[in-house]
Amino acid sequence: MATANLSNYDKSKVPSAEALKFGIVVAQWNEQVTEGLLKGCIQGLLENGASVENIITKHVPGSYELTLGAQFLCEYTDVESVICLGSVIQGETKHFDFVCEAVAQGIKDVSLKYNKPIIFGVLTDNNIEQAVARSGGGKGNKGTEAAVTAIKMIAIQKNLINSQE
Repeated sequence: MATANLSNYDKSKVPSAEALKFGIVVAQWNEQVTEGLLKGCIQGLLENGASVENIITKHVPGSYELTLGAQFLCEYTDVESVICLGSVIQGETKHFDFVCEAVAQGIKDVSLKYNKPIIFGVLTDNNIEQAVARSGGGKGNKGTEAAVTAIKMIAIQKNLINSQE
């Protein structure tokens, strides 16, 4: 996912999401944060032409389960991209490091296995205040950024496929 704040992006530079099919997998852990990410993600998709009926949303218990949820969507639906939304907040133990590394690697693995954009929309913050700020607060909404990333990645893939024909 992009590191710049794309929450206030130039819509003229985003391809149309009309007729594209998206999966969204959302972690229930840190729900105050992840529901904000989900709201921003759906808003970003709809603002760029996606239709509600072409968005499948599934909730999983936590961020660790995002990768299997993404794999389920790839295997059992016809989505063109899956957006993974989660929030892992640094605690006093190494649990944060293990979860973040596993989720990042897992999302990459699912993307390569299915040759589809699987988008990393997982916040990895030091505290709840940072997470809230990035899920619709003062720092924008990383869910919106994940939506724009998914749309752009599908467009790149379609462009490359079409150039081979």
